[in-house]
Amino acid sequence: MGEELKIIVKKEDRAFFHNHVDYCIGTGRMGLALTKEYQEQLKLVQAEIGFKHIRGHGLFCDDMAIYQETEDGDAEYNFTYLDRVMDSYRELGLKPFLELGFMPGKMARGEQTIFYWKGNTTPPASYEAWEDLVKATLEHLCGRYGREEVVSWPVEVWNEPNLPGFWEHADMQEYFKLFRRTIAAVKEVDGRFRVGGPAVCGGSDEVWIQAFLEYCRDNGVEPDFITRHHYTTGLPEYVGHYGYPELMEAEEGFANLHTTREIIDSFPAYRGKEIHITEFNTSYIPNAPLHDSCRNAAYIAHQLSKLGDDNASYSYWTFGDVFEEQGVPFTPFHGGFGLVADGCIPKPTFWSFVFFKRLKEKKGHCILRDGSAVVMRLEDGSYRGVAWNYTVGRKGESCLLMLEMKEEGEGCLLTETVDEEHGNPLKVWHDLGEPAHLTEQERKILRSAARPFVETRRVGPEGGNAGASFPVRENAVVYFEWRPGGIVSDRGYSYGRAVQ
Repeated sequence: MGEELKIIVKKEDRAFFHNHVDYCIGTGRMGLALTKEYQEQLKLVQAEIGFKHIRGHGLFCDDMAIYQETEDGDAEYNFTYLDRVMDSYRELGLKPFLELGFMPGKMARGEQTIFYWKGNTTPPASYEAWEDLVKATLEHLCGRYGREEVVSWPVEVWNEPNLPGFWEHADMQEYFKLFRRTIAAVKEVDGRFRVGGPAVCGGSDEVWIQAFLEYCRDNGVEPDFITRHHYTTGLPEYVGHYGYPELMEAEEGFANLHTTREIIDSFPAYRGKEIHITEFNTSYIPNAPLHDSCRNAAYIAHQLSKLGDDNASYSYWTFGDVFEEQGVPFTPFHGGFGLVADGCIPKPTFWSFVFFKRLKEKKGHCILRDGSAVVMRLEDGSYRGVAWNYTVGRKGESCLLMLEMKEEGEGCLLTETVDEEHGNPLKVWHDLGEPAHLTEQERKILRSAARPFVETRRVGPEGGNAGASFPVRENAVVYFEWRPGGIVSDRGYSYGRAVQ
C-alpha cells in the first residue's frame, strides 16, 4: 500500500486557504460557441461546477463578423453572432471575462495570423479605428444587457503579447501603446470598467510585467488588475498528432507565480493590485494526452489548493474539447485542454473542479491544508475535504489517508474516488480499442465510466473520537465527507434483516 498519511483534524484549527476555483473558466475561440457540441459541454460544466466568468480568444476575429466596411471603406459593425454567443453565456449564468482581440483582417496593419482559424495578430492600421471598435462593442453590450451588468465584466487587453506568434515581433512598446489606447477607450465608455493586462505567458513574464508596470507608472496609466498565464510542463516531444511533455515540480511553478506578486508590490502605486491567471493548465499544447489522464487530475488538485495564495482568480484552459487551434481533432481523447472530452464525457480533471467547488457550498472554515489534502469544517459540524496523490513520474505508490476527528459520536463517511481504475474514461476508451468515432453505445459506456467511485460507511468513535481511513492511490483524487449523526429508523425497519 505504501506510506500511511495520518491526518488529525481539530475543529479549532485554522489553515490559510483561498478557494477561487469557480471564478473563471477558459474557452476556445468565441466563434465555436455557435456550435451544438460546444453548448452541450458548457451546459454540463455549468450544471456540475458552475463558473462565474468565461474567457476566450477571438472576440474580434473575422468568424465573429463584428467589424465590416462599406464600399467606401467606412466602418460598420455587425453584432448578430456576438449577441448569440453572449445570450448563451448569460442563459448559463456566465459573465464574460472579455479578452479584446484578435485584429479584424480589414483593420490589421499586417497579414500575420495564428492557428488553424487564422486569427490576425498584428497591430491595427489605425488606432482610432480600433478604439472606435472597442467603444462601439461595449456600448452595444451595455445597451443589450444593461450598463450595471456589463461594467461588472472584467476586460483584458490581448493575449500573450510576449510571444511573437500572438503579437507581431513580440513588440513590447507596441503592446504598451495598444494597452494605453485601449484602456482609455474602455474607460471612456464607462469609468467603472475594470481593465487589465499584459496577459503574458511564462519565460519572459518577469521582464514583461516589470516593464509593463514601469510604462504604466511613467505614462499615468492605471491598470485595475494584472494578468498572466501559468503552465507547468517542459517542451513536448512530438510523435504523430501528439505531444508528450514532462511535468515540472509544482513548487517551481508556484515560485515563478510569486515573482509577479513581488514585482507588483515593489511599485507603491500598484501594491496589492489583484492578479488574475487568465489561463492555466499542465501542458500548453492542445494535443497532450497528459490532459486526459488521472495524473493531470491529481496534479491540478494540488494546483487548486495553492493558486489562491497570491491570485484573485485562476482560469483553467479550457472547459471543453471543442477547440481548433491546430485543426479539428481526430479522436475523442486527443489530449485536448478541456475538462470534457468530445461526446460530453467528463475527464478525471473535471472532478478535481467539482470536488473543490463542493468545499465552497456551505459555510465553514479550513482547518488543514498541506501538500496532499485540504479539509474544511462546516458550521453544521460536518467535514469536507479533497485528497490527492500525484506523481511527476510513475512510482506505483499509494498512501493510506487516516482521518482522525476530535468529535464525539458516529456519522457517515462518504468518499468519491477518481483514480486509474475509477472515473477514468481514458482507460475504458483504450480498452475498447481507441475508437476514433464513437457509437452511441460506446458513448454511453464512457459517460458511465467517467463517474467517480462512490463509497459510504458508518464510522463510530475510536478512543472517544470519530476516525476513518481510506486509500489514496497513485494519481488519485478523493473527495471525502463526514456527516455526524446516528441512524433513526422507521418503526419496525431493520436494515440488518433486510440484507441478511
